[in-house]
Amino acid sequence: MGAFVLPALLGLAAIAVLALNVSRDITRLNSASSDNIQWNLSQTEVEFLQFNLELSQAQLEQSPDFRSLRRRFDVFFSRIRTLQQASIYSELRQVPEFAANLATVDAYLKAVVPDIDSETSALQEALPILKAQSEAIRPDVRSLSVSGLNYFAEESDFRRNALSGTLKQLAVAIAVLVAALTVLACYLAVLNTQNVRRRTQAIEASERMNIVTGTSLDAVIVADTQGRIMDFNAAAEQIFGFSAKDALGCDLGGLIVPEHLRSAHQAGMARLRETGEKRVVGRGRVKLEAVRASGEVFPVELAIQSAQTREGDIYIAFLRDISSQVQAEAELVLARDRAMAGEKAKTDFLATMSHEIRTPLNGLLGNLTLLEDTRLSARQSRYIRNMQTSGKLLMSHISDVLDITKFDAGKLHLRRVDMNISDVLKDIVDSLSGAAAGNGSTLEWGWTGAPLNWVHADQDRIQHILMNVVGNAVKFTKNGRISITAQSTAAAEGKRTLCISVQDTGPGIDPDLLPHIFDDFATGDSSYDREVGGTGLGLGIAQRFAKSMGGDITVESTPGEGSVFDVSFPVQPIAPPEQQGTAPDAQADGKRANILLVEDNEINRYVAREMLTAQGHFVTEAHNGQQAVEIAADTAFDLILMDISMPVMDGRSATRAIRAGNGASARAPIVAVTANAMAEEQEAFLKDGMNDVLTKPLTRDGLLQLIADQSSPVPPALPEPARAAQWSQQRIELEETVGAETLQPLLDRFAAEMEDFLKVLENGQDLAANETATQAHRIAGSAATFGLPELRSALIRLEKAALSQDRQAANDALNPLRDAWVATRPVLNPT
Repeated sequence: MGAFVLPALLGLAAIAVLALNVSRDITRLNSASSDNIQWNLSQTEVEFLQFNLELSQAQLEQSPDFRSLRRRFDVFFSRIRTLQQASIYSELRQVPEFAANLATVDAYLKAVVPDIDSETSALQEALPILKAQSEAIRPDVRSLSVSGLNYFAEESDFRRNALSGTLKQLAVAIAVLVAALTVLACYLAVLNTQNVRRRTQAIEASERMNIVTGTSLDAVIVADTQGRIMDFNAAAEQIFGFSAKDALGCDLGGLIVPEHLRSAHQAGMARLRETGEKRVVGRGRVKLEAVRASGEVFPVELAIQSAQTREGDIYIAFLRDISSQVQAEAELVLARDRAMAGEKAKTDFLATMSHEIRTPLNGLLGNLTLLEDTRLSARQSRYIRNMQTSGKLLMSHISDVLDITKFDAGKLHLRRVDMNISDVLKDIVDSLSGAAAGNGSTLEWGWTGAPLNWVHADQDRIQHILMNVVGNAVKFTKNGRISITAQSTAAAEGKRTLCISVQDTGPGIDPDLLPHIFDDFATGDSSYDREVGGTGLGLGIAQRFAKSMGGDITVESTPGEGSVFDVSFPVQPIAPPEQQGTAPDAQADGKRANILLVEDNEINRYVAREMLTAQGHFVTEAHNGQQAVEIAADTAFDLILMDISMPVMDGRSATRAIRAGNGASARAPIVAVTANAMAEEQEAFLKDGMNDVLTKPLTRDGLLQLIADQSSPVPPALPEPARAAQWSQQRIELEETVGAETLQPLLDRFAAEMEDFLKVLENGQDLAANETATQAHRIAGSAATFGLPELRSALIRLEKAALSQDRQAANDALNPLRDAWVATRPVLNPT
């Protein structure tokens, strides 16, 4: 509307200004004033002619009337003075022509005045001269009059034209104003139509809103600033149990707010009335509690908005009964907690079972290794090799389960090295050729296109994948053929994609099983009398490994004809390494390593020291991390074996301190020696600055291999974790290492420590104290060294309960510890 009012006001102002101009111009064109001025100009010439005529008559008469002559001259003189002095002729006097004529006439008058005013006789004599002068000045008088008249004529034309232009402008302005008023009238008509329509829409919207609020599943309650209820919809009646008739006019807080929230509600309403502060209004949905007519308190979801009306502010509350939602959320949280607890239990179970299974299994494999060094017959050697094969297969199954857990947890790390693909394929074919021949099948391999031998990739994962895929093909193919074909294709960023196809002529895979072939525990034949064995984990793990490397495994199969497995993954081609001679191991070189052994358990220190010194190495002992930091600062060691849990300073803190300092062993390889073999803990050790992890119990081969791996002139810069060391250590190996005469006193001392520990616990020592956790950890390390898994597990359970200060869990762990010790005690001294 303002867009029309302002131009209309401006138009009216313009018309008013133009009207004033017209009035002024008309006034200027006043005919009487104009005619008088022009008459004066014309009369000047008339007066001059009459004066000139009087001169002519005076010359003809004997007795001229000089009085009349002088009067005519005075009149003419007066006319000229008026033209020279009157203000109405001021603009005219600015005209050059008029000014020049006026000056000439003025000079004539000044020259004639003495003669006119002289005596009669003198005037009589001067008449001829006056007549001559009069005739001479006559054209100038004429020009004076004409130029004046021309000026006023032109001025009149100009004023008439100006008036005409002003009138035209006035007409245009009026036309524009009329047009604007017409448009404004049309606009007002449109606005009126819109207002009518909007009013109709508002009425309809109000009716729809009443329908919506009336049928809404959420309660809608409208109240004023005093908290009095102004509207109470049907859903509010159903939720709260009050009828709208009873609720209208009642206080909102007294009706639906529980007693424990009522004071806060009243304080909020008072604050809203006094200061206008809104803490809930317009803040979105909040969760509160409300009360029903029955007195039941229940959870609601509340949102409040405000609106202004002629009667004042009103507040609209939208409430939703969320009792079922809260219950569902509680059940969901409970289910989540149970799932997380189940996942943790699964992880703990896998960790514990891997520890417990590896302990006797590694002991078995270790004894088989020792047995190989004795004099055996050919049949016995074959039996030992068969047992070693079975043991390694079982160890592989355990590793498979742990690998699945690590992959699903996103903690499966790749270890890329420079490798020869052809050598890997050749080794796999060589290792499985015997099994293939046993089934009457042939196993062959080759390249399609140019070979890609040397690449940078994860050799362990690739070998594991191919062993599973090729192994399955060999296992299921009878009297057939297995072909392995390798091919490389170009990929992005200078990489290549390696595709390895394994094709067999076996029985094929059932179409119903094919979509699930990579699922865990999926086997081609799950019956009890199946001809081939397997856990059904191999292909699932192979698929996980392939995906972790950025590749994939696909399969095509035709029942009765065979299957084709295609394995593809990206690799980085590298140049073949230069041929080098075989580096002798540390022992063959006669190199003796200077080793710092950090261990708080005296028995463990003794066993490790004997294993190392028996091989000619030099060992320095530290009883805790603080001693290790001080010794490492002064002495350069080739290797530091660091226990993790120790008094004064633990192994992780000691490692960080050694790495942070500038001591002699700041860059020496540090290897964690611990009974904790979980990947998460090992990764934390490496982040602290350790180079590797060696798990308890220590084995002679494990220690020697570790020294060989770490005996390089320049310590490696924090490599990724190597393979976990072997767990078990059987008594026969300890006897060979420390001697039978020395071993038994150690076992007796360990037994005495265990007996004393149990007596202290039974005599009232706080099971949830840190001292209990420290003693349990120390003795658990000795139990691991002696290969006592059940006792070690019971001690670790007590240690964890004590560290968490869970007295109930500690009490529950005490009886299993007693039982484990009762079962273990006779083993330590069989005599």
